[in-house]
This record gives sequence, structure tokens and C-alpha cells, in this order.
Amino acid sequence: MSGEEEENAAELKIGDEFLKAKCLMNCEVSLILEHKYEQLQQTSDDPMNQVSQVFEKSLQYVKRFSRYKNPDAVRQVREILARYQLAEFELCVLGNLCPETVEEAIAMVPSIKTRGRAQDDEAIEKMLNDLSLIKKFE
Repeated sequence: MSGEEEENAAELKIGDEFLKAKCLMNCEVSLILEHKYEQLQQTSDDPMNQVSQVFEKSLQYVKRFSRYKNPDAVRQVREILARYQLAEFELCVLGNLCPETVEEAIAMVPSIKTRGRAQDDEAIEKMLNDLSLIKKFE
């Protein structure tokens, strides 16, 4: 991003490196770290020797703030949000914070209303309803 252009997440001006990057929701990171933890437990007599404090704290954090626990639910959340042509950043913010109303979603991710492929309120409401169904049946 050029020095003259100021970053602004509300307008999705977050730099090319972030726009092109693959973002992960907390629930996805949790699944990855849990899998790695299980691998470490299987390969060591004393698994705590293999796990750093940073790893352990990271795992605790993403477990605590993951809205979805079931791997199938995590996959469904990403699929639902991907249908709306959201940027990775937008997808992860909505997947992590799980807004309940259109107003909350727009307040958290203003770019869903301001970018070229802006979503109308009905589309955002449908997206939120689909997400709430996953949470309800998880």
C-alpha cells in the first residue's frame, strides 16, 4: 500500500498483502492447533515437553473464542460466508464475531455495504440467519 493511501478496514483498505492472504477464523485455527497437539501427544512420552507456552496459550485462546466447535459446522460457516463474495478479512470477522442483526454486521464490517459488490440488507439478513441455524444445530 502506498505511503499516501491510509489504511481503513471499514473501506477494506488493508493493503494488498492482506487482501490476498488466506485468513482463518478462530474456530479453524482451533481445529488446526488441536490436531497438532494430538500429534505431539502421540509422538512423545511427555507431551508437555513438546508444547511451548505460546502454543498452549494460543490453543486456549482460540478454543475460548471459537463460536463453532464441530469441524462440519466450521466448514459450513466458511461455505455460507463464501457464497456472498466476501473478502477473507470480512469473512473471518463475521465468522468470529457472529453478529445477530444486520446493523451489528454492518457496524463490525462496514465494507460489506460500501464496496462495489455491496450486499443489501436482505442478503445480509439471510447470511446471518444461515449462520445462526448452524450454531443452533451444532
